[in-house]
Amino acid sequence: MIYLYYSDRFSEYNFGPHHPLRPVRLALAYRLMEDYGLLDEGDVQVVEPPLASELELLSVHTPEYLEAVRSEMPNILFGLGIGDNPVFEGIYDASRLVAGGSIDAARRIAEEGCVAFNFAGGLHHAMPDRASGFCIFNDPALAIRTLRRKFGRVLYIDIDAHHGDGVQKVFYDDPRVLTVSIHESGRHLFPGTGFVDELGEETGFGYSVNIPLPPGSGDREYERAFEAIVPPLFEAFRPEVVVSQLGADAHYADPLADLNLTLSGYGRLVSRIGELKDQYAEGRLLALGGGGYNLGVVPVSWAAALQIMKGEEVREYLPPFWAELFKNEVGGSPLCPPDRGPVNEVQEDGGRRRRISEDLDRTLGDLRARLAEVHPRFRIIDR
Repeated sequence: MIYLYYSDRFSEYNFGPHHPLRPVRLALAYRLMEDYGLLDEGDVQVVEPPLASELELLSVHTPEYLEAVRSEMPNILFGLGIGDNPVFEGIYDASRLVAGGSIDAARRIAEEGCVAFNFAGGLHHAMPDRASGFCIFNDPALAIRTLRRKFGRVLYIDIDAHHGDGVQKVFYDDPRVLTVSIHESGRHLFPGTGFVDELGEETGFGYSVNIPLPPGSGDREYERAFEAIVPPLFEAFRPEVVVSQLGADAHYADPLADLNLTLSGYGRLVSRIGELKDQYAEGRLLALGGGGYNLGVVPVSWAAALQIMKGEEVREYLPPFWAELFKNEVGGSPLCPPDRGPVNEVQEDGGRRRRISEDLDRTLGDLRARLAEVHPRFRIIDR
């Protein structure tokens, strides 16, 4: 069984009409899943998310921060009301709803050993005492805290274009949670972190792994980086459950990053995560949404992810009714799968492609050497 978390109330997590994180992307994703018939076959159960309780939120966030969010007042100290994180009416409950979905999904996985997907979640930048990067409460970290009550080893893997810095921060000294983030290098992109030398601290040293990609990296680079590092980490750590943040902003059409992943490449990454959780974690997976700021890309990406979780081929068409809905809500045309990519300047420019490949080679070599040194369980060898 796959538990899919959705509520029309997710639209209340809304920073305003000019903010890049537009809640319509969630409604469009859900309607596309419906129109594909993905929710009609008995193997997907739609769940209305509950509100996270204050006690649950306190497992990650400080009491002072919760009070600041609850007050709905700008507060620079807590990252509220500035830049990325404007305060809006109802921000506390809207954020609790997203967090509650991920917490409840984690609880179901602990009880049933299943797969769950909260595509409104994945708000991986929020810190224990500060909002950051469109994220108020860190639902991945809250879900991992819930899973840790039953499981001794949790692996978190993040394929969002941006480094999963908030999740890394929460578990930086915890050897029971292995965090892995593949993202555009922080030298070029928010939040400016996620380098290979960020390996954890104290007993958690070696349990934080970052794979920063050079700008312009596409399917080949993402897949090469993934295969070089991630399967050996699964084999060494042998997680009992996997939490995966499936941000769609590494796509070549996303306006807030400079990566070149296609929908086909994205689907292969989702498939590989699924294969590895079957091999090592008895099929237990909590999938979360995350970033994605091109409205023609995000719904199709997450609908494709659900198809892959169901063991189906990704449909190579868009339902006409949904395409019309998209046109009315957004305007223009959405991405049509399988989207194997445009002929763009990176693919045409052999010199730039070579520089990207050489940069990635250096990064992977450095990371493998560091992992081999810090902990024998994480010895990474070329295969």
